[in-house]
Amino acid sequence: MVKTPAELALMRVSGALLASVFEMLDAQDLAGRSTLQVNDMVDRFITHTLAARPASKGQHGFEYVLNSSINHVVCHGVPSAHDVMHDGDIVNLDITLEKNGFIADSSKTYVVGTPPPAAKSLVRVAQEAMWQGIRQVRAGAHLGDIGFAIERHAKKNGYSVVRDYCGHGIGREMHEDPEVLNFGRTGTGMMLREGMVFTIEPMINQGTRKVSTEDDGWTVVTDDGKLSAQFEHTVAVTRDGVEVLTLREDERARGLA
Repeated sequence: MVKTPAELALMRVSGALLASVFEMLDAQDLAGRSTLQVNDMVDRFITHTLAARPASKGQHGFEYVLNSSINHVVCHGVPSAHDVMHDGDIVNLDITLEKNGFIADSSKTYVVGTPPPAAKSLVRVAQEAMWQGIRQVRAGAHLGDIGFAIERHAKKNGYSVVRDYCGHGIGREMHEDPEVLNFGRTGTGMMLREGMVFTIEPMINQGTRKVSTEDDGWTVVTDDGKLSAQFEHTVAVTRDGVEVLTLREDERARGLA
């Protein structure tokens, strides 16, 4: 759960490499591409360009390097040659990467072409909600502070927060303690300690927070068919606050962390 300074240094490397994967994707035109094409492109980039390992591949029998969740798919969407992204879609790409024995995990919801204003608003609020949670992280704070801030921001903007899935500790294993809920009460839950590393990954829905898993055993969708958006970063608790290990250059330039 708590990483040593040497372990944290290795996690910074994994996080920076994973950030570069998203920076590569930022330069791509996703319209007209299948999610399987994007999966294969990311696979090549991680293994050949970065000399790292896609940590999701083979995890619990999963065959791919990412989850691709389009529109009403909340999470765990399975890449497919049949799932082609079109102008107006939103798609969450959730990617993990392992280097030197340590794993980083991050996701981003992309807007394809020119989506409707309602879709753009959902994506914006989902990203803001993640950052509201991240800004609560510091030694001595509580996990409930993170969840409270996330849900408060989502509800204030008229959206719901999925409660069935949450963030998690991460390090040598993809999923470690603790669970990091996207709802909660301030001052409750585990107290944060310097050196803890975990993900913050709110899933924000247009309509109901209720979700269902499809017959493939992976793909999670909204019960009402309305849109869902997600963002995720891997963060470390520091003496002075928080370090976002998967921070991208565009976020750094905007002064988000």
